[in-house]
Amino acid sequence: MELLGLVLVGLILVETTFLTVRKLQERRLKVARGSMLLDTSAIMDGRIVDVAKSGIITAEIIVPRSVVAEMQLLADKADSEKRARARKGLENVRELQRMETVGVTIINDGRVGSGGVDERLLELAKNYDASICTTDYNLNKVAKVVGATVVNVNELAQVLRAQYLPGEVIELQLTGSGANRDQAVGYLSDGTMVVVENAKNLIGQKINAEIVRSLQTEAGRMMFAEKVKSSAPAFKPKPAAVFHSDQLKKRRKFIPNDKFRNNPPKPLSNEEKMVQLANQSRPNNLH
Repeated sequence: MELLGLVLVGLILVETTFLTVRKLQERRLKVARGSMLLDTSAIMDGRIVDVAKSGIITAEIIVPRSVVAEMQLLADKADSEKRARARKGLENVRELQRMETVGVTIINDGRVGSGGVDERLLELAKNYDASICTTDYNLNKVAKVVGATVVNVNELAQVLRAQYLPGEVIELQLTGSGANRDQAVGYLSDGTMVVVENAKNLIGQKINAEIVRSLQTEAGRMMFAEKVKSSAPAFKPKPAAVFHSDQLKKRRKFIPNDKFRNNPPKPLSNEEKMVQLANQSRPNNLH
């Protein structure tokens, strides 16, 4: 009996210790159920800041310390592009913290294991029934496999963007060439790629394009269009008539001095005045 009592006491102590450690861990992490965990890609992308400003996000935003450390590491890199994006990401965190419309908490999630920051985010999302906000394609796929809730900023942008239907005409700046030799590529304000057929010779210009069809892919939406042909023919000005001085003399009949006084020459027409002005402005070597 004494042995059984000791076993029961030991089990109670183990369970109590386990529950105490778990409660302390939850208190240390301060992760509320249903919170939204931000990963590095979503923070550096920056669009989550605009979404938060709109007031759509009602859940508490959680930024793990491991994510901040990863951005700090990228900010110290020699790669100028990654360094600039990481520094912008740290500024985005500060901007989120200053907002009154959302609650933002930085949690100390401890040392990251061999799985990296992504593995830690998946673990936190599973333990606290939280969602993961990301733009990382691979993390998005893995989270869906393990059953974690994912808020993909790219998919959110796809849903909220304006829909263009076939037949609509848009104004588009062509910036590059497409896959085929006659294609040109432009981008809408939301980043949607638009491929225009038979427009490679117009790269660098702004044209009117008619949407033909759209294609939804896992990486985003792509649209295909055709350049709009102008219905009015191009205006071609008629070349101005230019006469040589000897030709003008032949056109005018010689009038003697006495007759010139009684019969003054007929005033030049507007066309003749323009011809005369054009002849006076011509270089001598062209006569």
